[in-house]
Amino acid sequence: MRSIGDMARDSGLGVSALRFYDRAGVLVPAWVDPVTGYRWYAPEQLEEARLLAGLRRAGMPLADTRLVLASWSGADTDLVRKLLGAHLRHLEQGLSEARSEFSALLALLDHREHALLARREHAQPDHRENAMTSLRNVTARLSLAAPELATALDSVRFAASTDPELPMLGGVLFDIEGGTLHAVATDRYRLAIAHAGVTGHDGSRVQIIVPTALVDAMRALSDGEGSVRLSVEGDRVTLEAGDRQAAGHCLDHDFPDYRRLLPEPGERRTLLDVPAFRRALETGPVRAVDAEAGDLSVLRMEDDGAVTLCTDADDAPDRVAVNRAFLLDALAAGARDRLILELGAPTAPITIRRPDDESTLSMLMPVRMED
Repeated sequence: MRSIGDMARDSGLGVSALRFYDRAGVLVPAWVDPVTGYRWYAPEQLEEARLLAGLRRAGMPLADTRLVLASWSGADTDLVRKLLGAHLRHLEQGLSEARSEFSALLALLDHREHALLARREHAQPDHRENAMTSLRNVTARLSLAAPELATALDSVRFAASTDPELPMLGGVLFDIEGGTLHAVATDRYRLAIAHAGVTGHDGSRVQIIVPTALVDAMRALSDGEGSVRLSVEGDRVTLEAGDRQAAGHCLDHDFPDYRRLLPEPGERRTLLDVPAFRRALETGPVRAVDAEAGDLSVLRMEDDGAVTLCTDADDAPDRVAVNRAFLLDALAAGARDRLILELGAPTAPITIRRPDDESTLSMLMPVRMED
């Protein structure tokens, strides 16, 4: 018998992927310890796991993957060949269409950049740079209450990206305007925004992206009472608390215009009992759709505002699937025993707000379920 760790190492499937395929009924362990719940696999299941790893790398849908595995060892392999061929044609067609669309988009982007450059060359000297670029040279000094900054960072840190191919999202945006610092983070699948009051600032808008390592150092400095001092000089940002400081360089990128992404308060909303809802999520049913998507909780809001965790048998059209770990993170970041949950269409983001401050919120992208 192979342990799940041995199976992961020898097959090319991660432990989380093996657990996913177990829940999906695609590759079920030969034996599960009834006491520990630990999974054990028979030696002959290694070939199936390696096959699964290849199909997963090729992006084959779960429904077709089931059929391939079910037919792989049979005498008639015609179905397997047809499924593999159909998926390959689908990938080739999709790639061809994507190339065509991306070529048009890149040409449009080139045209836009040339037009912007031409406008800057003919503009007055003090207006040649756009707003985001000119902010690189801004000097700003302000003060914040340490607990407010700590709360704001705790509310958004979970949503910062770790994708090395999207470095502009690998930090927290400090958007300072008027008497407020807005802290914003997103990894495309999640977006979180919170705010803290500031004093000593002249009111002009300053935007900097603080890398996550520096954000964590700033959070450690803000773990106390009193005030902290934030200063921005060019691309360098410093937070001081007493005789201690955390300093470093901002990320040299532009952050997306997050204000365009913020939703209006939805009509389908309810006030959650967070501890009870968290327990329900942790022990309730999960849906298996794709190994990359993780465990999904499928939610449905009743007419009376009650939130139901749907089972596999529940195919209500208004159900919304979301990564369970992401939802639990957002509930923890909300830091309240009562939070507002807003559900829209199955393709619309899920929004979590604080009842006492609805502008502090988290948005979670839903996950498409298989039909």
